[in-house]
Amino acid sequence: MIRAYEVIADDLRPSIREGERGPGDRLAAKADLARHHGRSVPTVQNALRLLSDEGLIDRGHGRGNVVRRPRTPAVRDDSRYQWEEDRARLPLATRAATGVTERDTGLHAEALVFHAQYREVEASAEPAGAFGVPAGTVLLRRAYRTRYSVEVAPFSLVTSGLVRDVIAADPDLLDEANESWPGGSRHQLHTVGIEPGRVEARVTARPRTPEEVAALDLPPGTSVILLHGTSYDVDDRVVDVSHVTLPGDRTELLFTTRLERW
Repeated sequence: MIRAYEVIADDLRPSIREGERGPGDRLAAKADLARHHGRSVPTVQNALRLLSDEGLIDRGHGRGNVVRRPRTPAVRDDSRYQWEEDRARLPLATRAATGVTERDTGLHAEALVFHAQYREVEASAEPAGAFGVPAGTVLLRRAYRTRYSVEVAPFSLVTSGLVRDVIAADPDLLDEANESWPGGSRHQLHTVGIEPGRVEARVTARPRTPEEVAALDLPPGTSVILLHGTSYDVDDRVVDVSHVTLPGDRTELLFTTRLERW
């Protein structure tokens, strides 16, 4: 049985999806929608909640219900690591022109706002085990946020850990003011003589936390994708451990497997 609020939602939904109502357009007041449909205001509220849960509208206190502005999508494919590796030894001008975020989103570097924060921490048992170092070893913990300049939310929440003594030969790597680094982490490792040999990426998903809702501007009901990356050098030593939280409403993961011919 179709409920009354579903009928109202069905009436409003096509005008949003088909572009009759554009991003930022305000819907009629709840009282006006109630009169138009011959239903109660609580019924209209349930219809609007459904559209909000579908990510079609934003329900803001004091500003009414507006059509949600679609966020810029990002496509992360499994060739991005090799792409970054291939650029690690290219000239500075080439490395600085395009990074992985530009590659994933199709945006130009001038359209991106980048923020990095570094801090040194002593490794607890879990990260120490991952790096194969004693607990208490100093790690450089790096947090990255990159967003499109016309949007408020970053494309992802990224943290990366490195053993401080491994990269200390290049003091520039210890200074957050040097980010974003042309050529990314592969070129950073190259400056201290480290050649990455392989990357393991483990992908999971889970419901989002309140902190992630705020940081990523997630619509109701949106899950997050978690990517845990471990980079090994050619001697099979762990040199970088990263954690990436991706918004499930605007991230696509693309995996391509080349098959051997019969």
